[in-house]
Amino acid sequence: MPYRAPVSEFRFVLDQVVGMDQVAATDLFAEATPETVEAILSEAGKLCETVLAPLNRAGDLTPAKLENGVVRTSPGFAEGYKAITEGGWVGMAASPDHGGMGLPMSLTTAVNEMIGSACLSLQLNPLMTQGQIEALEHHASDAIKELYIPKLISGEWCGTMNLTEAGAGSDVGALRTKAERNGDGTYAVTGQKIFITWGDNDFAGNICHLVLARLPDGAPGTRGISLFMVPKFIPDENGNPGKRNSLGVVSLEHKLGLHGSPTAVMQYDGATGWLIGEEHKGMAAMFTMMNNARLGVGMQGVSVAEAAFQHALAYAMDRKQGKTPLGATAIVDHADVRRMLGQMKAETFAARAIALACAVAIDMGRATGNADWQARAALLTPIAKAYGTDIGNEVAYLGVQVHGGMGFIEETGAAQFSRDARVTAIYEGTNGIQAMDLVGRKMMDGGTAAYRLLQEIEDHASEARASLADLAGDVWAAAEALREATEWLVAQEANDRNAGAVPYLRAFARVLGGHYHLKAALADASRQPLAAFAIKRLLPEHTALIAQMREGAAGLYALTPEALAS
Repeated sequence: MPYRAPVSEFRFVLDQVVGMDQVAATDLFAEATPETVEAILSEAGKLCETVLAPLNRAGDLTPAKLENGVVRTSPGFAEGYKAITEGGWVGMAASPDHGGMGLPMSLTTAVNEMIGSACLSLQLNPLMTQGQIEALEHHASDAIKELYIPKLISGEWCGTMNLTEAGAGSDVGALRTKAERNGDGTYAVTGQKIFITWGDNDFAGNICHLVLARLPDGAPGTRGISLFMVPKFIPDENGNPGKRNSLGVVSLEHKLGLHGSPTAVMQYDGATGWLIGEEHKGMAAMFTMMNNARLGVGMQGVSVAEAAFQHALAYAMDRKQGKTPLGATAIVDHADVRRMLGQMKAETFAARAIALACAVAIDMGRATGNADWQARAALLTPIAKAYGTDIGNEVAYLGVQVHGGMGFIEETGAAQFSRDARVTAIYEGTNGIQAMDLVGRKMMDGGTAAYRLLQEIEDHASEARASLADLAGDVWAAAEALREATEWLVAQEANDRNAGAVPYLRAFARVLGGHYHLKAALADASRQPLAAFAIKRLLPEHTALIAQMREGAAGLYALTPEALAS
């Protein structure tokens, strides 16, 4: 079925649920008026529905290929990319100093979701570039900024992120790629990187690789890593692509999904690079890009969830089979199908609200410099990434199930959503790593940011008792249980925290989801049935999740390799 951009849903969530009015009230984002937001969302929605959505199936059936060292992209992708760049969508959140729109991350995140729903394989390209722009804005020299950022914003050039190596995945500090000083301010970078999203294409004038490497005097581990800009073509004196750099694509990965997105093995053989940030402090610069990408990837999960839900709902309303208590024959009226569709919609709403709330916190932290907003953004980032991508996978799974046997048949398109979503829970830090970040680094404040957020949820639920006492009471109780769980968590040793990290993150997401559903129900009575579904059927899972979290690590290590193999 054709994709329908949920523009009105974005307006509702931004206005009534996550408080984008606070963002528009700041001096930095004063231009993000309701009229401007409406216009931008509507235009992006049209692009996604008419230009990008038709490319999704083409990318799956006709993958990108490597031919004689040149990546040939899927049919229509060059034209789709051109439409994205001509609309200015790459540089939405980038600084106007270099040609960006300077719009809030909350609005950029909404637009990125629509582009991802329409064609996730293609959306990965501008997402990488957006992350690189932010990293350069914060860490690059003025000369690098002036040369690269305008071309990245315009889409004339594309950006990538090169972290992973065959022996250094999540343990980035184990990388073997090396860099040597050339004596003229440049560096020679040598090594091989794997899993490089959009490592090359045939429609951009240059591909700008941010590459992690170690200098000869770099300390072991992550503390000794530096970050370099290593372009495919070395810019000439006029800033145009000049001599081909000493790098290339060795091969493209054969993947479960996202076939239209070329994932490359990159080889660097003394390639010329320029330092980004300080020597030996490359991880700080790269984390700027990674944090941007983590929110973006979380929203990619929501992208797939929305598209899979629309697809499943259309099928369920059309498919005739059996009799239902309502007297109709469409499977949408069977209780279990209605349950699956309800879960798909409720989960998608919650994941979207969490991601947009994270984006609002990012915007407020940037606009005000307020440490509490910055801490809120940091707290929500791993939740938005992990929960968003988990939900992308789970909703795509349910979409296949709604289709029944036809869901297992590729021609229906339901399976593609499931295949495309799978990797989102892995890249930009697996969801287990996100959870450990939440219970580790994000709790170094003793839980202060978490308690502040939970207090807001409890206060709102208390106020809501006057209108929706039953639902509000459940949300309040869940938030209080999570507060007690957090108090227990911060008192534990690191490995006991890590052992319970995944269920804790999911419990936090459950409570946040209940909170945002309650806010939606208060703002619009027509949303009360969905809120009741989420609060009565999904929120209670937090109890079991907290119980899992409290078990600690001892029981896990009792499962010895011998016990597991027996």
